[in-house]
Amino acid sequence: MRIVVSFVVAFLVTFLLGKVLIPFLRKMKAGQSIKEIGPTWHMSKQGTPTMGGLMFILGTAAAVLIAGWQDMAEGDFGAVFVYLFALVFGAIGYIDDYMKVKKHENTGLTAGWKFLLQLAAALVFTLLLRQAGYLKFDLYIPFLNITIVGIPPWLYMVFAAFVMVGTVNAVNLTDGIDGLATGVTMPVMLFFLAVSAIWDHLELSVFSSALFGGLCAFFLYNFHPAKVFMGDTGSLFLGGAVCGMAFALDMPLILVLVGIIYIAETLSDIIQVTYFKLTHGKRIFRMAPLHHHLEMGGWSEVKLVLVFAGITLGACLLAFFGVVDRYPVMW
Repeated sequence: MRIVVSFVVAFLVTFLLGKVLIPFLRKMKAGQSIKEIGPTWHMSKQGTPTMGGLMFILGTAAAVLIAGWQDMAEGDFGAVFVYLFALVFGAIGYIDDYMKVKKHENTGLTAGWKFLLQLAAALVFTLLLRQAGYLKFDLYIPFLNITIVGIPPWLYMVFAAFVMVGTVNAVNLTDGIDGLATGVTMPVMLFFLAVSAIWDHLELSVFSSALFGGLCAFFLYNFHPAKVFMGDTGSLFLGGAVCGMAFALDMPLILVLVGIIYIAETLSDIIQVTYFKLTHGKRIFRMAPLHHHLEMGGWSEVKLVLVFAGITLGACLLAFFGVVDRYPVMW
């Protein structure tokens, strides 16, 4: 019942906020600046309100507080930990968005400051999960249903920081066309909802359900042609939520499968830049990341969102059957 309440509250709050926030952002001239080096056909999006991620961030908060109060009263703050972790990244994104809007350019925080802030958040969150008993310095391997134990704490911390910062930025990179990051992340949240419910982590299923509900409502405004963009505010929050759930459930390696689109987008960008530098100007992709390459090949934004979300859904179904046997009593 709490899972349903969480979804409904987040959906309604996010949807209603959109009715107020989008006109407000337009009035404040908080419009997206489009990079001149990006696809020329995206210039028509110039001025579309950004920072719309505030809608589902607040919607998720309302749902977690309303549906998760019983867990918090009993001293179980798992959903709050994940939310606050994601919120820190959302705050970093908000600062970045605010600087872009203020300067009317597509440049905000420097890469160095972003990395340092994200690294600090990752390390603090890892220690917090460890202290709260959610996380062990072990590594669960899905499908094989085995766990590598006795990993040195310093090595696990380095691994965790790398995965968290990498995931957050991969989700951010995926947010390049209308509805893409939203559409891809919805099945990921459904996956975490199902696993956390089966593993009897109801506090985490409340969070997953809340964010899923918020994204469903936001998708109504963000689907092509988008009335609002989530901005770095939203995409960094989503990245924090995705890796936060993976670590809270103590199965970070599952991100390789459920985050297949995030990884593909990131790899395409890395490959393009590396090849360009090594060959002094040659390219493998028409344009990176991958969604722009496919756009230039004739794919519409709607087709891209549906195909990428479908691939993610299939990967999440496969991942689900790869991890349910970890706690067979619950299954």
